[in-house]
Amino acid sequence: MFCYQCEQTDRTGTIAGCGGPVGNCGKDAITSDLQDLLLHAVKGIAQYASRARALGAPDDEATEFILYAVFTTLTNVNFNPTRFGGLLREAAAVRDRVRRRYEEAARAHGLEPETLTGPAAWEPAADQDGLGRQAAAEGVRKGIEIVGPDIVGLRALHLYALKGICAYAYHANVLGHRRADVFAGIEDALAYLAEEPTDAGALLEGALGLGRLNLKVIETLDAANTGTFGAQQPTAVRITPVAGKAILVSGHDLRDLAALLEQTKDTGINVYTHGEMLPAHAYPLLKAYPHLVGNYGGAWHDQQREFAAFPGPILMTSNCIIEPHASYRRRIFTAGPVGWPGVRHIADHDFAPLIRAAQALPGFAEDGEEQYITVGFGRDSVLAVSDQVVEAVRKGAIRHFFLIGGCDGPTPGRDYYGDLALAAPQDTVILTLGCAKYRFNWHDFGEIGGIPRLLDVGQCNDSYSAIKIATALADAFECDINELPLTLALAWTEQKAIAVLLTLLALGLRGIHIGPELPAFLTPALVDELVERFGLRKVGDVEKDLANALERA
Repeated sequence: MFCYQCEQTDRTGTIAGCGGPVGNCGKDAITSDLQDLLLHAVKGIAQYASRARALGAPDDEATEFILYAVFTTLTNVNFNPTRFGGLLREAAAVRDRVRRRYEEAARAHGLEPETLTGPAAWEPAADQDGLGRQAAAEGVRKGIEIVGPDIVGLRALHLYALKGICAYAYHANVLGHRRADVFAGIEDALAYLAEEPTDAGALLEGALGLGRLNLKVIETLDAANTGTFGAQQPTAVRITPVAGKAILVSGHDLRDLAALLEQTKDTGINVYTHGEMLPAHAYPLLKAYPHLVGNYGGAWHDQQREFAAFPGPILMTSNCIIEPHASYRRRIFTAGPVGWPGVRHIADHDFAPLIRAAQALPGFAEDGEEQYITVGFGRDSVLAVSDQVVEAVRKGAIRHFFLIGGCDGPTPGRDYYGDLALAAPQDTVILTLGCAKYRFNWHDFGEIGGIPRLLDVGQCNDSYSAIKIATALADAFECDINELPLTLALAWTEQKAIAVLLTLLALGLRGIHIGPELPAFLTPALVDELVERFGLRKVGDVEKDLANALERA
């Protein structure tokens, strides 16, 4: 195996990346190899799907499979090699179907169908040894001895951004929201990677094109979430237990949570959110369920300790699973793209096994002392008071805005984000999203003229809200977004953050702070290019970064 797709990657060797029997995320070599092959296979589907769509014969079902398949390869999503074996066989069947569709469409237009090579012609081996040999030839560093590390790094930037894009598009799609131009963009981008491009300039511009594509995707996801569950509303969320039977829901998938809430109503079972599910409490349709009683625990990397202490079953949706400890392995369930060997998987939203487990387990014996945090400052909530915000800035009551968010993680250096938030002066406002908020969302930051100093915008999936807030402020002040008194400090762990970063760069934002480490797939030359062109910088010393930010306030 070789993998350097996430911030957890091993940086102790000559070449940064996980290359041993098990990666730092817990992914073993067999699973890693199968994921590489699945990505190779979906490129082959995309080669035909892109051409079929151009001829007026799209196969949206095939692209939906691509979204799901690619999502399973993100960091901390699926670790089950058996599932990947099945997905490889399904990918070959989907590719053959789309090929026939393309050939029929070409002939209907009086064209001779192309005979495609590369991933489009690839067939999975019949056994694991054969698949292992194939994976050795199709890994992310393929061709590095010919094209060099910069080109391989740019290809990886494309691939990992596409992983994030597919994850966001999957979330929107399962709620019934999809766009033909987004599906076309994903197909075209994967087909482009299948050609093994070597032009550095074209690859960099293509990466910015993926940023623009992701903007469409997160706009669609925003419409899916708010259209299905209502616009977020400021909501106080209990963070201490309520006596009674209990289920804990982690991950990101609001549809799974909604289905579980419906199936558990009137059962006497309380439902708690965990990690990135915290913002669910702000959606009117979800918080209308009285048995959605609160949030338990914090960010994903603390789950082994928190899940072990939780007195009920756990449902892991979409992503952020890590190896289940023996203390709760028999009471954790997965859904959607998530998987772990030996862990029970729930398909088709039938949560009866999870509910039976909750009824059999003790739950919380008594109420905890009441404590609350406030969420729900999505774009609708913030823009509703934009006149107050603008007036506060003009009067000098608000000097600066900090957007401090993204993915939390266990690696050193992440204290930076909490330290920055806590050190921000009283005349500043902090917007946050993603699970990095758990570094500081417990703190009472107070208010400025009735405006909370901490505005929780939501999940990492809600990055469109943050973008709309920033652009609305720029419009109100009739200035460029880079002229706002705004500092972006982004924590990244996995591939959705790469997609969002490219969106911000494509929108022209400069001076973004990212960390705690820069992506390992970006070579020094690529980092220099991003620094020169976009002013991208690694997070550093809190005091210095704070002073630099406020200097231009």
